[in-house]
Amino acid sequence: MTPASGRAGLSDPPTLRLLSLGAGVQSTTLALLAVEGALPAPDLAIFADTMSEPRKVYAHLDRLVAVLTDVGIEVVRVSQGDLGADTLSTAGFMRLPAFVQGAGNGAAMLRRQCTERYKLEPIRREIRRRLGARTSATGAVLTPPPGAVAEQWIGFSTDEIGRVKDQRVPYIRNRYPLLELNMSRQNCLAWLRRRGWGDTPKSACTFCPFHGNRQWREMRDHDPAAWADAVEFDRRIRQRTFRGPQEVPFLHRSLLPLDQAPIDQVQRKELRDQQGDLFDLVEHGDPDGCSPYGCRSGGEAA
Repeated sequence: MTPASGRAGLSDPPTLRLLSLGAGVQSTTLALLAVEGALPAPDLAIFADTMSEPRKVYAHLDRLVAVLTDVGIEVVRVSQGDLGADTLSTAGFMRLPAFVQGAGNGAAMLRRQCTERYKLEPIRREIRRRLGARTSATGAVLTPPPGAVAEQWIGFSTDEIGRVKDQRVPYIRNRYPLLELNMSRQNCLAWLRRRGWGDTPKSACTFCPFHGNRQWREMRDHDPAAWADAVEFDRRIRQRTFRGPQEVPFLHRSLLPLDQAPIDQVQRKELRDQQGDLFDLVEHGDPDGCSPYGCRSGGEAA
């Protein structure tokens, strides 16, 4: 697979060129590369807002929007609604890949329900609209005209090449400029630091179950408002009726309330000796994290 793969011919000029802007390290690097002229300016950048990111992500996004707007790159925020509020208000339906009791004494992760609805769907709807699709009587944005295609930039770096996938829709073709530039995540971090963007945060919902212990500790110790929100959210997702332990959700894989979870008690050598690379997963979280384009969805609970 080539970095700019997709269903449309690679030599065909796109009708629209856009950056999928997650406001994290890699997509911020892409945005600023375009600002500097190292990449051609996209027609627009799209940020899919779950309304559940930490405050520092929104502050970073506002700064980035100002820089992009100054050079004529439009930034569009799209949303399917408030993921956190929707999750808490939908009885009996868990939208997140929360942890539940699995086989034996271990934890299992529910299938991810949030990414498709709260990120992919609003992004694709905006792309169809920008490509000239008609709107139905019910307000749905229909399929774009034949031949209309968007080139969508996605910020996968060289350490994430295994996540590259073709689009499932014919009107979008993916492109991965960081792969073309042979840039890893560490390259991106160093590049951002040299330009005064070294505090670029990791983009993820405050209550994302893919957080590892390190991320939970950083939130608790450096962003107490976000930590309080996550602890309260974790408590509230269990204030419903469940048929058994296989349905009782937790944000932490220990199956303990977040403010009681052992996020400080990870011993690298002990875990490596006993369980191989489990340390990396427990401490740093799922390496694929929360990306709309190539994530592990987590296994369905047994």
